[in-house]
Amino acid sequence: MLRIVLSFAALLLLVACGAESRWASDEFVAAKRYVHDGPPTITLFTVLSTRSGSGAHTGLMINGSQRVLFDPAGTLRHPNIPERNDVLYGITPAVLDFYIDYHARITYDVVRQDIVVSPEVAEMAIRLVEAYGAVPKGHCAQSVSTILRQIPGFESIPRTFFPRKLMQAFGQLPGVTSQTYSDTDPNENGYILTRGI
Repeated sequence: MLRIVLSFAALLLLVACGAESRWASDEFVAAKRYVHDGPPTITLFTVLSTRSGSGAHTGLMINGSQRVLFDPAGTLRHPNIPERNDVLYGITPAVLDFYIDYHARITYDVVRQDIVVSPEVAEMAIRLVEAYGAVPKGHCAQSVSTILRQIPGFESIPRTFFPRKLMQAFGQLPGVTSQTYSDTDPNENGYILTRGI
């Protein structure tokens, strides 16, 4: 009897730790595919507390044959943005603005770090985020750091659960440029710009 109870408890624990899986149709993903005319780029987004400076979230955008955004354990949802297991497709300038505006508010800044890569590295990064699967809450930086460590030129990135630590390591890579977005929207952000999506 104890074995049955323990097995049931373990099953409940595994279900509780699982990540929510979303899978947009092939047609929806193809219809929203967006090719950005900039160079192949890997972009790290870090959401930082304006009060403590600690990291709250990590996202990874890749511009290659198309532009996608890996938003592990993210909560951003929009009916016109296809998602497959935390990979968002169709990252047009309007969708990118929406993503940044969704996270930036009076209590959080968003730091964007870009690095230009070869087309082959960009495609490898897209394949890695697509293959990773849905990410459980609290594992955003861990999943992104695990992916980056597999990409040539990013082997120095430490495996970490901490978005700020990941941001600092990414910033040490040669050629990285950085930009910070601040917003005066209240913490309970009831109005998000969604024009053009």
